[in-house]
Amino acid sequence: MTQRLHERIALITGANRGIGLAVARSFAKEGANLLLAGRNAKALKDIQDEITAAGGHARVFAVTLDDAASVRRFAAEVAGAVPRLDIFVANAASLGARVPLIEYPLDAWQETFRTNVEANLLLLQTLDPLLKASDSARIIMLSAGVARQGKATTGSYAVSKAALEAMVRIYAVETAGTRIRVNVINPGPTRTAMRARAAPDEDPATLKTPEDIAPLFVELAAPECQRQGDVVNADTWFAERKRT
Repeated sequence: MTQRLHERIALITGANRGIGLAVARSFAKEGANLLLAGRNAKALKDIQDEITAAGGHARVFAVTLDDAASVRRFAAEVAGAVPRLDIFVANAASLGARVPLIEYPLDAWQETFRTNVEANLLLLQTLDPLLKASDSARIIMLSAGVARQGKATTGSYAVSKAALEAMVRIYAVETAGTRIRVNVINPGPTRTAMRARAAPDEDPATLKTPEDIAPLFVELAAPECQRQGDVVNADTWFAERKRT
């Protein structure tokens, strides 16, 4: 069977667990050459070993996304390692504090924005030559439903994701007519460690898994995908997929 991402070079941030890990495994099965990035170098190395043992290809990069200097060093390392970048999945994120806005600690607010917004801006800027070198660059940013609804105590996470969506809309307009496509996935409630911190009283067994929605990432990462500037609701996609 033809691999949909055969020989595509794919960068995934936050690739050592949760949705990022599921996407990395799915991309590897579809033939992508992976660049796995995150804070936990040992966990990334374990995933690299797993993918390599299964016949895939992966390289790992340690990066602290709330540190602009670390992000720039990481981007320079990627630029020195590959001739182009076909896929960029901006998965890593910071949840921030879960308190009312009037009690929100400014340092937590700023850290969330550095991770969720500023790091992705820096990566787009510094990886731009690699993306333009691809015959069909595909960028996937992760957002959340709270970016478009008022929900108590979601604070910097909700506001930063709204800012990220705005950035994607602008970038989609600015890249119109090029070979770059950028879209957003709203995963919805998914069985991850971040979700458990955000909703500690929720039964994780009632939630879909990261593996359930990994094929959606493959669809948006594939060269034939022509969607541009869309916010794709994974719950809607998953429900439709189960019916077919």
